[in-house]
Amino acid sequence: MLRFAAFAALATASLALSALPNAWANSSDPAGCAALAFRAVGPGLADGEQDAGFYKSHLGKIEVLVLVKSGAVQNYFVQINGKALAPVPGDLPGGIAACAKAKRLAPPSSPDSVCTGDRLVVLIGHDSERHYVLLYVHRGDVWHFCSAGIA
Repeated sequence: MLRFAAFAALATASLALSALPNAWANSSDPAGCAALAFRAVGPGLADGEQDAGFYKSHLGKIEVLVLVKSGAVQNYFVQINGKALAPVPGDLPGGIAACAKAKRLAPPSSPDSVCTGDRLVVLIGHDSERHYVLLYVHRGDVWHFCSAGIA
């Protein structure tokens, strides 16, 4: 009887584990989609470029920087390994819009002229050829698309 109970428990565990890859495959997030959240900086920083946050990934060091003028935030932007992102040639692939939608962000259409807000998200998506890095800010209960580039 004890052998049967052990066998039944093992069989149940095996079935449960075999179902996990299917559950992961059916997740709503597109493959190759990640979002990194950052806090906005407070007022009163020294003028110039200031660090707002960083994250080390397989792409390198992702830095969120802020341009400060007269102690007030003027603009946020992203660099990878201390270098500006390369411009996106043409339009962003459709998979990047699906990535933004999965993360509950605005579609990456035309960037806002003002990139300031109370929270920030760096969205990273890729297709077969490139890694795309997008910056979003949260302002007025809405996420605004700021910029996009290639890492």
